[in-house]
Amino acid sequence: MTSREHDLLTLSIATEPLDVTMREVVRTHGVTAVAAACRGESGTPEVPGEWRERLRSSPPDRVLAAGADSGACWVVPGRSAWPVALDDLDAVDDPGLAPWGLWVRGEGRPELTRAVSVVGARACTTYGAEVASDLGADLADRGWTVVSGAAFGIDGCAHRGALGVSGRTVAVLACGVDVAYPRAHTNLLDRIAEVGWIVSEHPPGTEPLRHRFLTRNRIIAALGAGTVVVEAAARSGSLNTLRWADRLGRASMAVPGPVLSQQSSGTHLAVRRGEAVLVTSSDDVAEELDGLGWADQAPSDALTDEARLIHQALARESGLGIGDLTVVLELPVRTVRAGLSMLERRGCARRTSGGWVVARDVPA
Repeated sequence: MTSREHDLLTLSIATEPLDVTMREVVRTHGVTAVAAACRGESGTPEVPGEWRERLRSSPPDRVLAAGADSGACWVVPGRSAWPVALDDLDAVDDPGLAPWGLWVRGEGRPELTRAVSVVGARACTTYGAEVASDLGADLADRGWTVVSGAAFGIDGCAHRGALGVSGRTVAVLACGVDVAYPRAHTNLLDRIAEVGWIVSEHPPGTEPLRHRFLTRNRIIAALGAGTVVVEAAARSGSLNTLRWADRLGRASMAVPGPVLSQQSSGTHLAVRRGEAVLVTSSDDVAEELDGLGWADQAPSDALTDEARLIHQALARESGLGIGDLTVVLELPVRTVRAGLSMLERRGCARRTSGGWVVARDVPA
């Protein structure tokens, strides 16, 4: 393990993932200095005593040993196994929201450049379970990796649907990768690890707590080219995942349910407010992702006229946001998002904390 990998592991143990104070201190002093201060090797910068206490309770070497015992490894940005889609989380907020690293357990090598997140209610109806299972199976059969949270209800059905057709699936946990939660999904998690990945930003042994489910939602949303919500009540945490997808410029989709069903009241409201596109099948999902440049068989250099216009606008003035581009080019928000997504995947544009900028010229 390199010193940087060890330092990032130190930060992940010392605080919760979205600790604002930690991220501000790291932005000011850098990973190496803050990690050394947390370990008590340096007095600069000054760090809270609770960070050092957490490290004393869970020393990095002990955490690494626990990970190895469970067959998990620690992966950090820059490594070949790192899902680069997570880097987008650093562009949606300052001082950045991407994980310090990920614990990964699994024998498979899921194709995370083609992934769709499917989430929804834990207490789902029979209708919701059938829809989620069909979506998981159909999307996996089309070559997509299905990402979800391994919870009861919709999550579990989406995973099982993908597994049922020998597809790829990834479970993002709000606890350590060695903790089977919910316990009734122990066998399901073992099956996922055989063909895909179980991932978490939390150290092995970490127990699930309510706030950790909300913070892990950003990872579920970031890993997918789009997020589909199947059944969600008005205050469902699944809608939090949908909002993260929207912030990241991913496709936001929702499956409708019976109009009198409380379990679909949240998805209906999201569609009504324009926060999600209504989808009823994998064909609809594929069409929506196609609109963002994710066609099943798309030439690598195929850019729409709108994408080229967006690139020209960025060439004239860097650091533009989606809202700026909709005004400058008089294009719908969805069209701008689709164009930016195309440009990003082809390496022609990239996100920064100050907005979108040109990365290289577009193909002739």
